[in-house]
Amino acid sequence: MEKSCASLQPEAKHSVVTPPHYSLTDYFLKYFLFLCNMLFTVMGLVVLGLGMWGLISKESFAQEKIGSIGTDPMLILGTVGFLLTMLCLSGCVGALRENCCLLRLFSAVMLVLITAQVLAAIMAYSLQNEIGGYLRSGMLAAMARYQDDLDLRFITDEIQTNLQCCGADTYRDWEINIYYNCSAPGVLACGVPATCCVDPLENGTVWNSQCGVRAQLLDEFTAQSVIFLGGCLGGISRWIEQHENLIGTVCIVILGVQLLTLFITTRLLDSIHEDTYIQANLKIKSNNGFTYDWLIDFHVFHCFQLKLSCCWLKLHVVHTCIQTQCCHQTLCKKRE
Repeated sequence: MEKSCASLQPEAKHSVVTPPHYSLTDYFLKYFLFLCNMLFTVMGLVVLGLGMWGLISKESFAQEKIGSIGTDPMLILGTVGFLLTMLCLSGCVGALRENCCLLRLFSAVMLVLITAQVLAAIMAYSLQNEIGGYLRSGMLAAMARYQDDLDLRFITDEIQTNLQCCGADTYRDWEINIYYNCSAPGVLACGVPATCCVDPLENGTVWNSQCGVRAQLLDEFTAQSVIFLGGCLGGISRWIEQHENLIGTVCIVILGVQLLTLFITTRLLDSIHEDTYIQANLKIKSNNGFTYDWLIDFHVFHCFQLKLSCCWLKLHVVHTCIQTQCCHQTLCKKRE
C-alpha cells in the first residue's frame, strides 16, 4: 500500500536512503589497481635495496670514489627502484583512499612514461645506425674500466660468456684496457679475460683465469682454438634478430599493462567525481520537511538530469522502501 509523502510516519523522520556509491565493476577495478601497484611497489623496494647494497658493498660513497659515482650501474639501479616505488606507492594509496590528487599524479606520470616509451621506440627505429655507434662506445668504455668497476666487469663477463664473443669488434679491442695493453708490465699484458676463452675450465672443473694470457699476440688461425674471435656487437645484433618477435611481444605487453593501468585510474577518478557530485547536488526535500540524501546509480541520475522536462519525478513511500521513478527507471533501497 502506497502512502503520500505528507502522510509519512513520524518515526521515518531521520531515515536516510544510502545506496552503494559504486558498481561492482568499479570496486573490482579499484582493488585490482591497488593490488597491482602494491606488487610493483614491492618490486621497486627490492630493486632499490639491491642498488643500495651494491653501492655500500663497493664503498662507492668513499671520498676517492665519489667522483665517478654518476656512472655507477648500481646508482642507476637504485634510482630506478626509488622512482618505481614512489610512483606505484602513489597509485596504491590513491586507489585505496580514493585520493584524487594522488591518482591524478599517478595517471599523469603514467601518461608521460607511455609517451616517452613510444617516442623512444620511434627514435630507436629511425636511428638504428647511430645506436650501433653508441653501443660500441659503451662497450669500449666498460672494457677500459674492466678491472676497476666490479659491476662493469660482471656485465662484460656475462655478455662475453653468453654470446661467446670477445671484445667489441674483435679480441684485439682489449688493448684499450691498461692492464691488457701490450705495454703493461704485468702478467695480463697482451692478454684477454678468461671469459673470452673457448674452454676456461681446466680439466672441466677448475676455472683457469690465465687461459687468455698473451692471446692478442696469436694470429686468428691459432687464436680460434683458444678464444672466441668474434666481437660482442655482432653477437648482440644476431641475438636481437633471433629474438625480435619475443622482444616485440614483451614490449607490447608492457605497454598494454601501462595503458590498462591508465584506463583503470581514469575510470576510478570519474567514479569518485560522479559520487562527489551526486552527494553535493542531489538532495530531495519532501513537503513536510524531511530530507533524503540520494546516492543513486549514475545512469539514473544522468537520466533525471537530462530528461527533467519530459519526466515526472515521484516519491513513493511503501512501508520501508523509497522508489524514484524517472524515465521508466526505478531504484529501490530499503531503509536500515
